[in-house]
Amino acid sequence: MERTDKAKFIDELSQSVEKAKAAFVTEYQGITAVEMDAFRKDLRESDIDFKVVRNTLALRAIAGTGCESFKEHLVGPVAMVFGFKDAANTAKKLVEFAKEQPKLKLRIGAIGDSTLNLDEIKALAELPSKDVMLAKVIGSMNAPASGFVNVLSGVPRALVYTLSAIRDAKESAA
Repeated sequence: MERTDKAKFIDELSQSVEKAKAAFVTEYQGITAVEMDAFRKDLRESDIDFKVVRNTLALRAIAGTGCESFKEHLVGPVAMVFGFKDAANTAKKLVEFAKEQPKLKLRIGAIGDSTLNLDEIKALAELPSKDVMLAKVIGSMNAPASGFVNVLSGVPRALVYTLSAIRDAKESAA
């Protein structure tokens, strides 16, 4: 790789680190090209970028960012994964693929300036997606209003039931 290509790659990697909601370092050695291509395609559809990186270039790209803690994990053949939309979805995709393909090993992750170990990555993967979380929040916000409407409609309903009972009683007495 020529010097200009290296500089361009470092700039692209730095921009990915800055733009990403979540970043992860993975070990991928032993995964076939066909499996890796299918995995990358699945990731691209979710706006997740999987980049095989040279460690020296990655070290230059992460300098001064929230991913500086990755330094000690950039040993051997590694890839960096960047999730640009949803951190939980990115972690979920990685954990699912690691279960299917044990040769993919998650080393470390980061959300903003917070570093995630393997257990924290797995916990993040178990979180519901952003859309599900928003639906739960909206449902929780809507619950008091719908309960209030039910309480208010109870009075007319009770009146209708009472009038119906009186009518039935008069009809059976006649």
